[in-house]
Order: sequence, then C-alpha cells, then structure tokens
Amino acid sequence: MTGVCGCCGALRPRYKRLVDNIFPEDPEDGLVKANMEKLTFYALSAPEKLDRIGAYLSERLSRDVARHRYGYVCIAMEALDQLLMACHCQSINLFVESFLKMVRKLLESDKPNLQILGTNSFVKFANIEEDTPSYHRSYDFFVSRFSEMCHSSYEDPDIRTKIRMAGIKGLQGVVRKTVNDELQANIWDPQHMDKIVPSLLFNLQSGERTESRSPSPLQASEKEKESPVELTERCFRELLGRAAYGNIKNAVTPVLMHLDNHSLWEGKTFAVRCFKIIMYSIQSQHSHLVIQQLLGHLDANSKNSATVRAGIVEVLLEAAAIAASGSVGPTVLEVFNTLLRQLRLSVDYELTGSYDGSTNIGTKIIKAHEERQLQEAVIRTIGSFANTLPTYQRSEVMLFIMGKIPVPGVHPALLSTGSGPEGTRMIQVMLLKSLVQVTAGYQTTNMLTALPSSFLEPLLSLSLTEDPEVRLLVLQILISLIDRHENTPKFSNISIISDISVLKLKVDKCSRQDNLFMKKHGQQLYRHIYQGCKEQSSGRRHYETLFTLLALLSVELANEEVVVDLIRLTLALQDLALTTDEALPVYNRCAVHALAAAYLNLICQLTTVPAFCQHIHEVIEVRQKESPYLLPEDVFVDTPKLPSSLEKVEGDVLFLQSKITEVLGGSGYNTERLATSYVPQYPDVEQLNKRRSIGETISLQVEVESRNSPEKEERTPAEEITFETLKNAIVDSVGMEEQERERRRQVVEKFQKAPFEEIAAHCGARATLLQSKLNQIFEITIRPPPSPSGTISSGYGQNQSRSVPIYEMKFPDLCVY
Repeated sequence: MTGVCGCCGALRPRYKRLVDNIFPEDPEDGLVKANMEKLTFYALSAPEKLDRIGAYLSERLSRDVARHRYGYVCIAMEALDQLLMACHCQSINLFVESFLKMVRKLLESDKPNLQILGTNSFVKFANIEEDTPSYHRSYDFFVSRFSEMCHSSYEDPDIRTKIRMAGIKGLQGVVRKTVNDELQANIWDPQHMDKIVPSLLFNLQSGERTESRSPSPLQASEKEKESPVELTERCFRELLGRAAYGNIKNAVTPVLMHLDNHSLWEGKTFAVRCFKIIMYSIQSQHSHLVIQQLLGHLDANSKNSATVRAGIVEVLLEAAAIAASGSVGPTVLEVFNTLLRQLRLSVDYELTGSYDGSTNIGTKIIKAHEERQLQEAVIRTIGSFANTLPTYQRSEVMLFIMGKIPVPGVHPALLSTGSGPEGTRMIQVMLLKSLVQVTAGYQTTNMLTALPSSFLEPLLSLSLTEDPEVRLLVLQILISLIDRHENTPKFSNISIISDISVLKLKVDKCSRQDNLFMKKHGQQLYRHIYQGCKEQSSGRRHYETLFTLLALLSVELANEEVVVDLIRLTLALQDLALTTDEALPVYNRCAVHALAAAYLNLICQLTTVPAFCQHIHEVIEVRQKESPYLLPEDVFVDTPKLPSSLEKVEGDVLFLQSKITEVLGGSGYNTERLATSYVPQYPDVEQLNKRRSIGETISLQVEVESRNSPEKEERTPAEEITFETLKNAIVDSVGMEEQERERRRQVVEKFQKAPFEEIAAHCGARATLLQSKLNQIFEITIRPPPSPSGTISSGYGQNQSRSVPIYEMKFPDLCVY
C-alpha cells in the first residue's frame, strides 16, 4: 500500500506538489521559504498555471478554516500574498479571483484574527497596480463587510479597536482600488457612499468621545497608535481628495444624513469638524458645491428646531471662512437670498410662535431665545460670505439686501403682513444688521459707486423712522462706507481735543468723484444728520455716531464748499438746541450743544485758520467755567451732570455765526454762504421748487417772446404755470380723453357719410389755413440783419423793423463776390 501511495503521489500535477511542499508538518514553523521560492519560480515560468495554483491554495485554505487549523491558514495567505506581489502577467486576473475568494472566506469568519488577516491581505492587494483591467470583478461584498467591521461592538475594547481599524483600512483599500479604474463599479454611487461615509464618521465621532476623557500624556501616546481616529480622518481626506466635480454631491449627502439621523447639528462641534475636513480636503474649485448643498439642506430643514438650523448656519460660517475668495460660485445672490429667507422665517416663527402659523396641539414649541441665536448666526454668516467676495460683488449684495428691506413708501410690498408692524420692524433691524456685516471693511475709491442713489435713498429713508435702533444701524452703515482710511475708532468718543495731531488722522486730498458725490448727495446727508439730532428718542450712542459721521465727512469728503456747509449745519444744530418749539428733553438739548462744540473744535483745527480756532477755543473756555453741561465731557458719560432746565443759554457760551463768517471770510471762504443760516430742504419742498423754477422759466420765455413780437399789443398775457395748474391738468385729463374720443368718432362718421364735394371743400379750407399760418410764422422769424435798407423812420422818431425777404435784401459790395 505504501508503494501504491508513493506512486500516486508522484502522478499528481507538479503545481499541487509544489503547493503542498510549502506547508511544514508543524504550522508553527511557518512557511517553507525554499519551497516557496520554487513555487514562485514555477508560477513565473508557467503563468498559465497560476489560476490553478490559486484555485488549489483556495481549496486548501477553505479546508483548513473548516478544520480550525489556523496556522495553515496564515501560511496559505502568506503564500498568496507573495505570489500576488511577484506575478503581473496577463493571467493574474484569474488568480485574483481565487485570492479574493479566500479573502472573502476569512472576512466571513467570526474569528477576529482571521478577519484582520483577510483585511491585511486585501490592503496589500489594493496597493498593487495591475497591468490588465478586469471587467467583471465586484467589490460590493467588501464594501459592506468592511463597513460592518467599522461598527464592530466586540466585547474586548482592544480587539474591538483592531477590528474597526481593519475595517477602515479595508475601506481605504477598496477606494484606492476602484476610484481611478473606470472599468470597475463606480465607488461614488450612493449605494456605496451610504455605507462608506457613515462608517468613517462613526469612528470619528467615537474618537471624539474617547479623547474627551483627557487621558494622561503617556496613555495618550499609547492610545494614538491604537486609536482609529487618525486613520479614519486620513482615509476620509483621501476619499474626498479623489472626488471629482460630479462626485462631490454623492460624498457630502451621506454626511448631512448622518448628522441628521444622530442629531449632531445641535452640538455643532462635530459637524463643524466634519466640514472643516471636507473643505480642506476637496479641490478648492469645488468648494462652492459643498456650500450650495449646505444651503439646500438649510432650506430643507426650515421647519426644524432653531438649534438644528443654527448648527447648519454655524457650519456654513466655518465653510465660508475656509473657502477661498470667490468660491461661493456663480450663484452669489442665491446664497444671500437663502440666508435672508431663513432670517425672515425665523422672525416670523418668533412672533407667531409656530412653524406653520397655526396653534395646533401638535405644533412644536418655539423658544424665542433660540430663534434669536439663530438670527445672530445667520447675520454672522452673511458677513463671512461677504468677506470672501470681491468689491464689485459686494456692492451687488448690498443693493440686493437693501431691496429686501421693507421701507414704507419705497418698498411697501415687502411690509410684513402676517406678523404686523412688529414683524416689519424686526425684519428691518435684522436686514440692517446684515448690511452692517457686509459693509464692514468695505473699501472703495469711488463714493458714487459705493453709495448709488438706488441704495442711499432707501437707506436714508430708514434714518427718519421713529425706531432708535433702526436709525443707529443706518448711521453705522453710512460710517462703514464713508470711512476709507480706518479713522472711525479715533472718533469713537466725543471729547474736546486741544491738539488733534495726537489722533494721527489719515487724510487724502478730496478726489473729483468725491466732489461729485457731495454735490449730488450732500444736502441729503446734512438733512438726515439734522433730523437725527431732532429726534427725541435719540440717546448717547446716536449722538456719538452722528459726531463720527460728521467727522468722517470732514476728513474723507470735504472740500471748501463742504466745510462751509458743515459749519452752517453745526450752527443750525446749535439753534435747534436753543429753540423750545421742538420740545426736546434737557439731555437732548445739552447733547446737541456738546456735539456742536466737539465738532467745531475738530473742524477749526482741520481748516487751520488761527482766528477761527481762537473763537472756538474762547467759547469752549467760557463753557468750561460757566456751563460745563454744554460740553461732551459732562454729557456723554454714564451719569451726565445736567441742570434741571435749560432756559437761558446766551452770550459768550454760544458760537456766533457772524464772528465765524468774519474770520473765515478773511481766509477766502464764501462769506455770503456762511452768513446764510442752514435750513434743511425736504423732498416735497425740493420737488415743488423744481416745478416752480420750471414754470418761472417757461413764463419768462413767453414774456421775452411777447416783448420782441411786433403784435405784442394783440397778445394775451402769458399764463402763469404753477403746481395747481399742473394738478388741474392731470385731474381734467379723464374728461379730455372722453372729448377726444367723441371728436374722433364724429370725424370718422363724417368721412364715411358726407358727400365727396363737402369733404374736398373741407380739406381745401384746412390747406389754406395751414398756408396762412406758415406765412405768418415766416413773417415773424425771417428778420433782416441791421442795415439801412431794413429800417424805416417813423414820424415819432422811433425805428420800426419790417420783414424783408432774403432775395430783396441789399448787401454792401464787400459782402458779394
């Protein structure tokens, strides 16, 4: 029997004998290296046998696994790994099928060591670049199995960590093997991404919980080697780094779903960390795709709790800060439109108390403080997005936001109907706060483009509202746009500064564009500053901001004419504080006096006219002795020192317009303009004056014509065109239209029914009338030049002009050739 067995063994195929020889009698001895080299040489010499070698090794491994002979299993896998690394022939595909079959067998085992062994072999295989493509290979099982291993809940924490790390490495291997191979199944398909991404996020999240226990430094260094967190993050970054333009959505969507399903938006920290990894890992030109997905997700959660929406907005804020300039993408206004829509919804939710406007039992309870936190987060995010934009796009965003603000008389259609006046006020405040964020740090060289009429007029309309918060925000926006040299902090506190050189102001020469801007909009700005000081609800911050605005106008946009107007405006403010007609409180009157003193102290030093400075300083010294409550040091403090009433303010404590006109006139300033008191021009008055000026011009033209006409005695006096005349013309237009319609009907009827002779006679009469009118016009317009032949001396000693046709005129000989 022994001879027969030996004979049969000798008849076995050579590849089987070579495979059998690599296994020792005792598995602890390991792989027989000499025999392994023979097997490798045989496989390289006869590559057509490689698939059979693989099949036979797979058969032995399956048998050893079933018999729990794990030592031989390890030897078989080591042999497979060596053969795989050594052979790159065209027949490798068939061998790989056997190899993957064995790896699958190990991964299906319930033994952690076999799972880890199979994973390590698969990772080695994933790092091999194959020479020939495979058309039929599938990795679906490996994606599912490795994802399952990432969620391992094995009892022993050390083994559980090893299994999870093996799962992460396996997923990394699958990605590397398939991501660049167009012939493979697309790893970016949702069915795969929905398994890979949540598995990685689960381990990132687990790592955060582990790190939060704050181990000692020695323990931390040991844990770093075993923890799957760093490996997970590296794998996640590699996955995102390989994502092309069309794959970003499939990679980010599972992240959003994972954060939704596990309520991770509310904590913010983990969600922010995830999207920081995403934004830093993907290619920079794809950043706007992630932002658009976040915006879409924010819209989808518009009826979710405020904490969830605030979490998404915080992530948007971080993403915008990381993104490079211009990465918001082509739909810039759509980004701001979404954020502004969320802001408006939040205001409505806060006021109505429900997400659907009803008060059903099942509706969620809305917490006002959470909605306010969300509103603040949205406003910060709007500012963060705006900071990434170039100047021209930021201007568009400013106009876009202004177009969304409900302004009575300008944008009445935007007034809130569901939540009433309070809703309108809150939306105004929120959108103006957004504008404050957008305009912060805004730099422009041309004020006409920075503050166009379409933006400035509705903004200034808001400065006339009764709400003090709205007025303050408008002033802050104006200051941000006018300040181009960062002088605002130097004027933050109102005080009398004896030498303004300590402020180190940055002053440039006023450009032509700045002059045009002030010529066009200066009176509007002065009027609204005057109105702001008149408001009884204005407080300390309002007056401080108004002073800053006046100071910035003087530093940034002032030419000689503007300086004169600003001084006139300040003196008008002093008169406003003196009058009792406006019923201003004592504090407001003292504040206006103090504001005027501080500003005149500043402007006199900017103009550098010694006599002007002397007068201002003399008045300030008198006030310091007699009326300190008219100076900013006693008014703009936490506890202002004010008198009970402010009745007799006169004499040396006032700045005199006559004195200022005199001293500035000696330095070349326009004394006539300085001597004229400033009176604010209101829009209706301006329009009326314009209409009157037009009417006066027309009347004047008619009058001049009538004087020069030879038939002036026969003409009626020119009708005065006034506002009432134009108004009556508009009111009577309806009746005129009816008369015109009736006249046309009669003409048509006449031409349809009248005989031909009558129509011909009518047309002939009209032609004769036309000719006579033309002759009359030519008689008036054709006048000869002054010449002896064109003048007739009358009996009264007066010269009368007569009309002479061109062909009858007699010219001197020198004029004819």
